Amino acid sequence: MSDTFTALVIEEHEGKARSVFRQLRLADLPDDDVLVEVQYSALNYKDGLALSGNRNKVARSLPMVAGVDLAGTVIESRSPLWKAGDPVVLNGFGLSETHWGSFTRYQRVKAEWLLRLPDAFTPLQAMAIGTAGYTAALCVDVLERWGHAQPGRGQVLVTGAAGGVGSVAISLLAKCGYHVTASTGRPETHDYLRGLGASAFIDRATLQGPVRPLQRETWAGAVDSVGSTTLANVLAQMEYGAGAAACGLASGMDLPATVLPHILRSVALLGVDSVMAPMPARHAAWQRLARDLDPAHLEAITTVEPMSRLPELAGAILAGQVRGRVVIDVTR
Repeated sequence: MSDTFTALVIEEHEGKARSVFRQLRLADLPDDDVLVEVQYSALNYKDGLALSGNRNKVARSLPMVAGVDLAGTVIESRSPLWKAGDPVVLNGFGLSETHWGSFTRYQRVKAEWLLRLPDAFTPLQAMAIGTAGYTAALCVDVLERWGHAQPGRGQVLVTGAAGGVGSVAISLLAKCGYHVTASTGRPETHDYLRGLGASAFIDRATLQGPVRPLQRETWAGAVDSVGSTTLANVLAQMEYGAGAAACGLASGMDLPATVLPHILRSVALLGVDSVMAPMPARHAAWQRLARDLDPAHLEAITTVEPMSRLPELAGAILAGQVRGRVVIDVTR
């Protein structure tokens, strides 16, 4: 084990947040029960916000090692839950917000935050899924529990379709027999999305116009990672009794909507949180991913990049220029 290692740290400099590469020692890490050797992390929209001037104050205290996902191997453990050599995965639980994160070779974390890496996935594949894919699985789970959308009946809308959440959601929904409509502003991604299982497409601009409280009933269900005007229009277009799983705010955290879809059509807004989701929900989501996510689809949506490129990749994901999932090799 090396005495020092590289981490990407968000620091305050002249009153502003900036991300810089620093050399750390094990003694610098938090004093938590489990030391993990990180093999891979991932790039998420939240990482882009944190690294690009810490927008929305993702990192609540500085300095902060960035990164919300990790897959790796336990090196040391003071907890009976884990032993050296255990393969583990961690999504959320405040990494890069209130606890040092995953853009580093080593990290100490709380034992109860870790999940055993499913046998179906390598560490690289687990990070190709990452928070985005795991969140997509949570969304599909909540839509199934709501029960209105049924395989083979009606259309399920996925917004932000070419992004990480959208890509995995389309693959999972299609595998389960749902008819999926993909919303994207990039026509060049249609072949990619069709390969994941999308059967129809709409231009995202059609969901970004003025919001009329009630519109034509169109969607049997929806997975939305965009928020703002897009989500407001989606809600106004839901079928009677349908539910929309909302998990993101790529377009903004406002919601310029009315209560009419909810009280006149019994439409449900189903909020999905991945950061502090309880372990039973996490296990169910990862079981769904192991069962329903096509490995060929996962490979198709994945690129691997070195940690050294993270500052520029952060800007790209915020600009909507990243397709699918970016795995981060923390050794480079």
